[in-house]
Amino acid sequence: MDDISVLLVEKEELLHDIIGGNQPIFVCEKAQPKCEPEATETTDDTSVVEETLFKVEQDLGPQPLSVMKASQLLSWYTMAQNPNMPQVEAPGTLHPLWVRCDKSDPCATAWLGVETVYSGNKTSGVKLYTVSCKGPTGDETSFTKLDELKQEHEKRHHASTVATKGYAQYNLFCSLKEESMIFESQSSVIASLTWNNVEKVLECPPLSSKASLNIKVSVGDMRSPLYQTYKEMEFLLALAEGLRTGETEWLEPMETQSAVDLTRALIEELENVGQGAPGHTAKTSEKQKAKTDAIAAFSSMVIARGDLDFTEQLWEKMRKSVTSYQDITECLRIVVKAVKLGKIKPWIHKDSNSTLSKLILQSYQQQIDAMPLTGLTPANMLLELGLDKIRKDFINYLVGKELTTLNYLRYYLDTEVDLQEQVMRVRKLHHLLEILGTCSTFLSLPHDRLFLFTQSCLQYYKTSNYDEDHVFQLQIKPALISYFYEKEQPFSWAMEVSSGQGSKEVKTALYLSDKPLVDHISFDLDVPLDESVNGESEKMFYYRTMVSCSLISFT
Repeated sequence: MDDISVLLVEKEELLHDIIGGNQPIFVCEKAQPKCEPEATETTDDTSVVEETLFKVEQDLGPQPLSVMKASQLLSWYTMAQNPNMPQVEAPGTLHPLWVRCDKSDPCATAWLGVETVYSGNKTSGVKLYTVSCKGPTGDETSFTKLDELKQEHEKRHHASTVATKGYAQYNLFCSLKEESMIFESQSSVIASLTWNNVEKVLECPPLSSKASLNIKVSVGDMRSPLYQTYKEMEFLLALAEGLRTGETEWLEPMETQSAVDLTRALIEELENVGQGAPGHTAKTSEKQKAKTDAIAAFSSMVIARGDLDFTEQLWEKMRKSVTSYQDITECLRIVVKAVKLGKIKPWIHKDSNSTLSKLILQSYQQQIDAMPLTGLTPANMLLELGLDKIRKDFINYLVGKELTTLNYLRYYLDTEVDLQEQVMRVRKLHHLLEILGTCSTFLSLPHDRLFLFTQSCLQYYKTSNYDEDHVFQLQIKPALISYFYEKEQPFSWAMEVSSGQGSKEVKTALYLSDKPLVDHISFDLDVPLDESVNGESEKMFYYRTMVSCSLISFT
């Protein structure tokens, strides 16, 4: 049929919000309209060529079929699968078929679906699904009641006993009220809860529910307790990208003094002291500045250490002030000269791995290798300083908080791989720490949950690319997060009535959601003119989706 398009899709996102399973499905919809072909003639010195041009109209998105046409397609599918109809040539095993509908019937049907039911290896019947949708409303009296849902189910299936199940999802970040500032954040913490024995529509999940957190964290949020670490990583990544591409976008300096002046001041301070000593840190004023910058954080998560060695202090000075490769070269030239002349013998962590650290350690024995500061060597040396310092920061927190061990961190701490790969692995660790910051400071999760979650995240990033859009999942007891959701309205809530077992199980369900679960039809908005859908109003407006199922037996 020219007017019908059938697609085999691995996962239909909107459908999989309302039906289970992950198998591929056929999605049937109206074919994209085409204009009549136009004939044009192209003339040259030797021939006339006729070309046919098809002008496809602007993509209108998926288009539905009429409910009557959809019913016809489901009838053909059912006959093709029915072994009692030998006159119909069966095409073999078929994936489930779902047809987009235009809501033209009294039930406002948006989808019709069918899937084959098997008894062993033989086809025993089909399940027919109907999905009907209505636009958003805040009037809870218009929602289908639990008793009404049970009656609808019993009318279709004549079941003597039924089971009920509830589902709810809450955006926990919505419970964080920012009175002074408004933040646009791509991060989200979604609590998903399921429970049995539903008593009423929109009931709050009981503490006996099964709960999981779906956590997605984007770095750079000013509310994050790791915002200062993000700024440090931002410079490291800019430097690494410049070395990789040859074009560096220098960040706005955070210090008013030049990088060279700051480096000279650090050298003079060490000369006055005689040598750097353990525990020497940045000035108190700088610490206070960091605290001021983090004023928007919703809680604290201390990553900073009090045992910065000389190279780490140098990194701190330079990352906040350098604006060119010339700055880097001049700063390191000053340091190397002071070390070679024996003006300073600064303290260095014994496990430091940077080129400059090794040079300083050599100076203790009066044996210093030549260090030509030409080309990209100075920039690579500065990158090494940053990697060394940030790795130690992360180790200090993760191991110090007993969230993991050095052995589990071996992949992330490997210095045998090239510098760009080292940067990527440190970046993964930073993302992990941002996620832990959300769990520990915002959610106040206990140590045992944080420990298991840390191992899961570390394992994921050993084999996966850096991805801020990845959703990490954590199983959790509802009592640990009930404070966040018990006074909130869910953005998605559902109840399900079911009967039967195995392949003969049938369900009738109601879904309430802040967004439509169907993308191919428009809705009449039952919303007052002075209120937007789930905008400024405290009242939640829900789209209503009903899913019913019928079991047709071939035996």
